[in-house]
Amino acid sequence: MPYRLLEEAPELSAGDPSAGNMLIQGDNLEALKALLPFYAGQVKCIYIDPPYNTRSAFEHYDDNLEHSQWLAMMWPRLELLRDLLAEDGSIWVSIDDAEGAYMKVILDEIFGRSRFIATNVWQKRYSRENREAIGDVHEYIYVYAINPESFKKQRNRIPPTEEQAKIYKNPNNDPKGRWRGIPMTAQGYRPNQMYAITTPVGVVHRPPEGRCWSTIESEFEKLKARGRIWFGKDGTGQPNIIRYLSEVEGFVPWTWWPSDEVGHTDQAKKEMHGLLGREDAFGTPKPEALIQRILHIATNPGDLVLDSFLGSGTTAAVAHKTGRRYIGIEMGEHSVTHCVPRLNKVIEGEQGGISESVGWKGGDGFRFYRLGPPVFDEEGHIRSDIRFPVLAAHIWFGETNMPWTAKRGTPLLGFNDGRAFALLYNGILGDKRVDGGNVLTRATLKLIREKIAKRDPAFAGPLTVYGEQSRITAATLDREGVTFKQTPYDVKARR
Repeated sequence: MPYRLLEEAPELSAGDPSAGNMLIQGDNLEALKALLPFYAGQVKCIYIDPPYNTRSAFEHYDDNLEHSQWLAMMWPRLELLRDLLAEDGSIWVSIDDAEGAYMKVILDEIFGRSRFIATNVWQKRYSRENREAIGDVHEYIYVYAINPESFKKQRNRIPPTEEQAKIYKNPNNDPKGRWRGIPMTAQGYRPNQMYAITTPVGVVHRPPEGRCWSTIESEFEKLKARGRIWFGKDGTGQPNIIRYLSEVEGFVPWTWWPSDEVGHTDQAKKEMHGLLGREDAFGTPKPEALIQRILHIATNPGDLVLDSFLGSGTTAAVAHKTGRRYIGIEMGEHSVTHCVPRLNKVIEGEQGGISESVGWKGGDGFRFYRLGPPVFDEEGHIRSDIRFPVLAAHIWFGETNMPWTAKRGTPLLGFNDGRAFALLYNGILGDKRVDGGNVLTRATLKLIREKIAKRDPAFAGPLTVYGEQSRITAATLDREGVTFKQTPYDVKARR
């Protein structure tokens, strides 16, 4: 399938156009290919909620594919998603029992079994399910990371819920707020941690049998001097170290995600009803709290999030409210009828979903794109009317397998692996004459060399130049360390 261009529809874009957020309407396989030259290795977190292949006929989703069709549909998309992930990125995939086992095998093959992190279990229903032989009340979220060790170090902890925070109280009206006492003992025997402790009212305590104090005496005295030791209300109890709620880093995420923490399907539907009304509600939305949990663990504000099965737009809405940049892809008309209105309401400051909990007041924006004409013709060659930045990105990606992020307005695309790359196209030098524009001549080569010297004065490596023609002999090119490639014929589409 050829690469396609992304064409903005300004009438559907909204808010601040510089926010860096994209909503794309079109087949996600083609859209992902269009994104690859610009975003390969750039996405911090991918979340997808693909069709579960349950043979249900949802109004807004084709969820009735044959098993082999479903597998054939998912495989190439997951390969492209892998190429878009950053080195410290992770992918999160929602699925249920219908294709869950097969999805796990596909992910193992594409990402590697060593990159598997966890299978999270989401309790999607809070009430009993009595229609089936055994009630279906959960779904899975598979997690893979490009670099599991990096993911472990960088992932965020889960903040305590109010229920978990109930153990933190303030019986002495401490101005630092709620706290709990941590018993100051540890298992074992350490001679320098077996000292006597006298309470403010004169009661002497020693470590219980088989245990020692958790810190040496000098550290205990420092804690006491800072008011971090609690001996109970009457001052007679064993010492406890005061730990304030404000100091709690959070909990290491675990694989059980109950509905009272991250929402359930009924809550998700109510969120959609509140935004778009019952008649226009999307059939199978995810609750905003569920996506918030994922983005909180996997990303930080400013990171790039991608959802290529955007559905009703939940991932984009949550990313928007929590300060993440996002790319959302949705094929159906509900990208216009559901996602755009929802994100417009987010920009306006709607207070549904997680808005109140994250203090969302509105702002930012997104750009809306549709898939345009293909970059390559039927023979796999670049079309002649493609703009310079698009062709430059495809050439750079084809040569380096990395996204093109260089400055525009210069034929020098950049350096990679000891080689420089340049493109003469669409009058990038400001002159479309043969001797001054898209043709490699001694004059244009001199200009490219000047650009190289300005960027890296010490560079003396080989140079690859793309252009319409070369007026320099092969022997001279070889002597100069220049490889010439002709556009459009030497620019190939990635299959």
